[in-house]
Amino acid sequence: MAPTAFESLDLTGKVAVVTGAAQGIGNACARLLAARGAKLVVTDRADSVREQETADVATLVGDVAEEDTARDTMALAVERFGGLDILVNNAGQTLNKPVTETSLADFDRIMRVNAQGNFVQAREAFRVMRDTGGGAIVSVASVSALVAFETQTAYAASKGALVQLARVLAIEGGAHGIRSNAVIPGVIDTDIMDGVVENGREMLASFGPAHPLGRIGEPGEVAEAVAFLAAPASGFVTGALLAVDGGWTAQ
Repeated sequence: MAPTAFESLDLTGKVAVVTGAAQGIGNACARLLAARGAKLVVTDRADSVREQETADVATLVGDVAEEDTARDTMALAVERFGGLDILVNNAGQTLNKPVTETSLADFDRIMRVNAQGNFVQAREAFRVMRDTGGGAIVSVASVSALVAFETQTAYAASKGALVQLARVLAIEGGAHGIRSNAVIPGVIDTDIMDGVVENGREMLASFGPAHPLGRIGEPGEVAEAVAFLAAPASGFVTGALLAVDGGWTAQ
């Protein structure tokens, strides 16, 4: 008998890692995966991620782009909960500068977090999943991976790299039962622009009319797409890019 819609979305018995989980999209993903039954390892560079620690949620503070952090994260999942089934590769940073004002240090910093961080986390998760029967890797990209915006030289390049990493993982992972997909959020109501521009949330909200749906998105709406790609419901989906962008990329 085929599973019901609820059963195909249920994550009971699954073990998930969520990076960048202290706030925003990562926090929404962690809360939704937990609500659907998963046990979690949540990581962030912010100490506040420790506030999520429970019997079913382990926390780790560290630099997502460091190899040791990635290894420690996956080891914690195995040690604490007995395995690893899901990686939500969410941690990221943004930068808004014209190309002529973007320094090499700026470019390296954004690429390090968004591309290198995604790579080392996925590589270490892949190694565990390969040896334990498979799993699902979901990367959080951006419409900036597909369409161009002024002042996003570094950010767009990093998210484009992330998308291609997700596709390569899908090809290499197929034989091992590892699925890899990416979500493509549009403008989402988070604090990602805080410290980058003044009145970051107001700036993000101003993009609402540019989306065919007439508003910006909520972190929980991205989390729903991530949870679908992590669940048995998407068992034949790999190498896909799922737009959660209010129609932005359809324009």
